[in-house]
Amino acid sequence: MIHAELKSRNYSNLFSFHKIILLLILLSAEVSADQSMKTSSPERVAPGIWRIRLGNPESITPVLLNPIAICKAGLDALPDIAKTAIDLNDIQWSISSRGCVVHLPMTERDNIYGFGLHLTGFRANNRRHNIIVSDYPEQGDGSGHAPTPFYVSTQGYGVFVDTLRYARFYCANLEKVGDSSADSGEIKTNVEELYQARQTSRQSMAVDIPCAQGVDIYVFGGPTMRNAVQRYNLFSGGGAIPPLWGLGIFYRSDGRFSADQILNLADYFRKNRIPCTVLGLEPGWHSHAYSCSYQWSSRFPKPDRFIEQLKTSHYQLNLWEQAFVHPTAPFYQEMKPFSGDYQVWGGLVPDFTHPEARRIFTGYHKREFVRKGITGFKLDECDNQPYKSQPWSFPELTRFPTGIDGEQMHSLFGLAFQRTMTEMFKANNIRTWSQVRASHALASPMPFVLYSDAYDHRAYVRGLVNSGFSGLLWQPEVRSAQNENDLYRRIQTSVFSPQTLINAWFIPNVPWYQIDENKNNRNELQDNRFEQEKTVRDLFELRMRLVPYFYSAFVHYQRTGVPPFRALVMDYPDDTKTFTIDDQYLAGSSLLIAPLFGNETKRKVYLPQGRWYCFWTNVKYAGGNEYWIDAPKEQIPVFVKENSILPLAQPVEYITTETTFDITARTYGQTCENFILYEDDGESYNFEKGQQNQVILSWSQGEKGRVVRTGDFNQHRYNLTVWENAAKTDKQNTAAIDGGQ
Repeated sequence: MIHAELKSRNYSNLFSFHKIILLLILLSAEVSADQSMKTSSPERVAPGIWRIRLGNPESITPVLLNPIAICKAGLDALPDIAKTAIDLNDIQWSISSRGCVVHLPMTERDNIYGFGLHLTGFRANNRRHNIIVSDYPEQGDGSGHAPTPFYVSTQGYGVFVDTLRYARFYCANLEKVGDSSADSGEIKTNVEELYQARQTSRQSMAVDIPCAQGVDIYVFGGPTMRNAVQRYNLFSGGGAIPPLWGLGIFYRSDGRFSADQILNLADYFRKNRIPCTVLGLEPGWHSHAYSCSYQWSSRFPKPDRFIEQLKTSHYQLNLWEQAFVHPTAPFYQEMKPFSGDYQVWGGLVPDFTHPEARRIFTGYHKREFVRKGITGFKLDECDNQPYKSQPWSFPELTRFPTGIDGEQMHSLFGLAFQRTMTEMFKANNIRTWSQVRASHALASPMPFVLYSDAYDHRAYVRGLVNSGFSGLLWQPEVRSAQNENDLYRRIQTSVFSPQTLINAWFIPNVPWYQIDENKNNRNELQDNRFEQEKTVRDLFELRMRLVPYFYSAFVHYQRTGVPPFRALVMDYPDDTKTFTIDDQYLAGSSLLIAPLFGNETKRKVYLPQGRWYCFWTNVKYAGGNEYWIDAPKEQIPVFVKENSILPLAQPVEYITTETTFDITARTYGQTCENFILYEDDGESYNFEKGQQNQVILSWSQGEKGRVVRTGDFNQHRYNLTVWENAAKTDKQNTAAIDGGQ
């Protein structure tokens, strides 16, 4: 019966319908093809920065949501350029029901870096980068805590794709029909050979942007790679300046601790002269965590008194939290209309792009915490779980009051929290130095340092190297160690990072008293704990010696866009040996850092062009060479660029508005570049009103060092006590000058 009915059915209408569908497909393809041949005229939006508008961009993008103005003074100070290293007219694009695809030109000379914080990859050529926020940063596909749709080339330009979508960047690794990239056809005998043959020589950056029917592309000119990164950071609003205390030592306590146990810990640091400026509380301070009540638990029966006791001992206090609002939170009902339509752990997800959500959240935090002395927060679990079969965060189908969907909000959520809290602190004229586990594009003005639950030391260093390409800050925190040497090596890396942090949320005793987690929790302390304590104290004091130097690096970051921590290739893009170095980095204007790992006591170090001095021995090395460097467990390989002045402070145990640093100015070379120290109160934004001094250090051989202080700040934070010439003392100083070892 069915067969007979099918045979007798009239198919003329069906065939006509198929013809119509085919015609629509062809027309769609024709429109797409026409559009792929056109680009809008490039618009110069700032010195050295151009925007190309393709199609109809979405109304919710990183640029449109960024409340911070372009840092025009910094951009005006950079070399003006008439064009970029790539031809903007070579950009091709197309749209379809799927979204928008953009093809950006590349050449074989391009070495590509960036795309945010990455712990696995470094040089991006022949890789795919998924701009997807994830709680798992070692996937290797570009996703992670802070992916950004921005990349930069050794050819002296950067490209930013203004989208919050889960964009995918194919960096010279796609083959279109007609490309000639086939191999010889020989049978491959192993997987490595097989997939090596898959790599293509096609030079193009293909960007796949789902949902969008257009996008704005921003191109940042050079002429150098570092200039392009500077322009991106200045376009974002300039770099973040920490409070001076934020560059001291930060210790996060056991999450189970009570107020009395925290106070005992604080007393331990002071009695044993171990530098510590910030104490952090983990989830146990909440009456309900996961989601959060934002109210003190019974472990802290008198929180106001507790805060005052820590302030009296010169500690800053940082509180862990999530942004998911539990029903017991006092502002739950008020926040409900300004939250997403799905919850997390029974808590609301605030729409931080809505002014009312920001007002409610910050109003409570200002009243209950900031005005009582809390100077920082740690936002946890603000990322996504795109690869988990049972994700705990809100789904992509979530809708928020401002019209943002879940996909866009996952990209934005950590950054929106940062902006909300920064806005609150700044309105109260207080600087913060906080932590966050997710971020995105245009984040350089945010005084938040990224962290992770991952813990591979080499990956941590790689993250520090990568972060500088995208206006992000990363802290390789110390939680546990395999042995004594591993503990020291991890602390050394943390000393030379944006935030020196020991995170002991899961152990009651400091890790140098007992490295083993189980024994630590059983209070079985090591016999050599006091020896280890001394070494840790020395490492912490090294950090305190460098506080003025790093503070200047961050002020420089804010004004010029130069990342305080960055890859060698950023400053040496013409040196091919730097293209793959992801385990060394530059810190500030003069230092090169080469961490060691585990039980290593020596490593190979590459020094770029110029001449470099060992920080510890003053031995001078010729650049452009590799050297095997011995390093005892107490020391990390550090090199100082020739013609530098390095200001080193007498260590202090903590930092307040009254702290004065006694400075030894160490000089390297015959004639040194001036170094500028910045004096202000270290805590407020009064420096923006001119209440800041510049202390200019200058020195050349045969002359006395000079100090010139200018500005309207009425307090001296720095006393220069000694000038010390590192090139003066020893005959072995030139032992390595003639070449590599």
